[in-house]
Amino acid sequence: MSTVLSPRAVAFNRRKAAAGRAWKMFLQDPAGVFGAVVLVIVSLIAILAPVIADRSMLDVTQQLDQPRYAPPSAEHLLGTDNYGRELWVRMVWGARVSLLVGLAATAMSMIIGTIMGMAAGHFTGFLGGLIMRIIDFFLVLPSLLLAIVLSSVLDRGVWTIVLAIGITSWAGTARVVRAQTLSAESRLYIERARVLGAGHWHIIVKHLFPAVLPLVMANTTLTVGTAIIAESTLAFLGLGDTTQQSWGTILKNAMDVSAATSGYWWYILTPGVAIVIVVLAFTLVGRAFESIANPTLRSR
Repeated sequence: MSTVLSPRAVAFNRRKAAAGRAWKMFLQDPAGVFGAVVLVIVSLIAILAPVIADRSMLDVTQQLDQPRYAPPSAEHLLGTDNYGRELWVRMVWGARVSLLVGLAATAMSMIIGTIMGMAAGHFTGFLGGLIMRIIDFFLVLPSLLLAIVLSSVLDRGVWTIVLAIGITSWAGTARVVRAQTLSAESRLYIERARVLGAGHWHIIVKHLFPAVLPLVMANTTLTVGTAIIAESTLAFLGLGDTTQQSWGTILKNAMDVSAATSGYWWYILTPGVAIVIVVLAFTLVGRAFESIANPTLRSR
C-alpha cells in the first residue's frame, strides 16, 4: 500500500531534488569548483588562526629582536613589517576580519535588498512607488562616499565597517530582486493564490521568496567580493579598527612607511594578491551559481 505524502513533504522532496541537481551542475563547472576550494582553504586558515599562529606573535613588544623589513626567505616566509612582525602571521589573522566583514556586510545587504526588492515588486500604487524612490536614491548615491561618512561619524570598529558597507550596498540587490518579483507576480499560481484570498504576507513568504531565493543566493557570492574590497578600501583610508588585523590594515601600514618607494615590495604585494585571489574566488563561485539560477546563461 503506497504512502500518501503530505503537501509539505512533497514540497520538501522537490526542493531536496532541486538542490541535488544544482549541486551536480555546480560540480560540472571547473571554475566554480576551483573558487570554492580556494574559499574553503582561506576559511579554514581564518578559523584555525589561533592554532596556526599564536596571537602573541602580533605583539610589537615581543618582536624587538626580529629584523625589520626582512625580505621573504626560508626564515621569514613572507617577510617582516616595519616592527619585525612576520607578515604571514598578520595575513592569517587578517583573513578573519576580512572574511567576517565581507560575509556580515553581505548578509545585511542581502536581507535589506531582498525585503525592499520584493516589497517594491509586489506592492503597487503609492507604497510601491515610495519604496522604488528610496531604492533609486540609494542607487545613485555614491556608496563609498556614504560609507566613508558613516565610518567617520560612528565609533571605529569592525561592526561599524559592517554597518557602513551593508547600509550602502543593498540597492543593486533590491533592483535585481524587484525585477524577479515582477516576473513571478505574473505567474498563474500566484494569481490563483490571490483569487483564493491569500494575503500579502502569504504570497510574499510562500511564493515570492522561494522564487527569488536562487537569484539572491547567486548575487550573494558576487557581493561578498565587493564587500571585502570595500573593507580594504576603508581600512586603507585609515577608517578601520587599528586594533584589529585585516588585509586592508596591512596595506594602510605599508602606505604609512612608503613601502612602494622604499623597495619593500612584499609588504604591498602579499595583502594585495590575497585580496585579488579571494575576490576572484567569490566571483567564480557566484558566476557558477548564477548560471545555475539563470537558464539563459546555462544554455550558453
